Amino acid sequence: MAAFRDIEEVSQGLLSLLGANRAEAQQRRLLGRHEQVVERLLETQDGAEKQLREILTMEKEVAQSLLNSKEQVHQGVMALQQLEAALQEAGEEDTRLKASLLQLTRELEELKEIEVDLERQEKEVDEDTTVTIPSAVYVAQLYHQLLEWPQLGNQRESTYLCQTCNFRSVTGWDK
Repeated sequence: MAAFRDIEEVSQGLLSLLGANRAEAQQRRLLGRHEQVVERLLETQDGAEKQLREILTMEKEVAQSLLNSKEQVHQGVMALQQLEAALQEAGEEDTRLKASLLQLTRELEELKEIEVDLERQEKEVDEDTTVTIPSAVYVAQLYHQLLEWPQLGNQRESTYLCQTCNFRSVTGWDK
């Protein structure tokens, strides 16, 4: 903008030069000034072009950075979706495993109840067996006595030892 003001001054100076007698001296001075203004204008133009190229380079870098960021965001979204899918699968697997664990826990409790019931039944059978075994031994001893009792004939009294159960008996016979 300052360059345009300078050009305007130079133009007005040229107009005043035409009107005056000292035209040549003023014309040289104004031409020198005009050359300075043109040089300054060209320098400014070169500086503006350089800044414009720098701005364009920065815009390209920013655009590339933006594209890279968008790609990273896209990849992040894809990774997030994969993680969400894996999380959902893990949740479903967790639910399935919890249901399986619950079923196994129920079965274990049922088995424990069956084990307690079997232990109770075994104890009852053991108690019944201990009660039954002595009476069975007594019956066996009596049975042996009857089967192996010797024919004593005329004897009035006899002592007999059972070979199977080591039972000794003394009997008396009346004719």
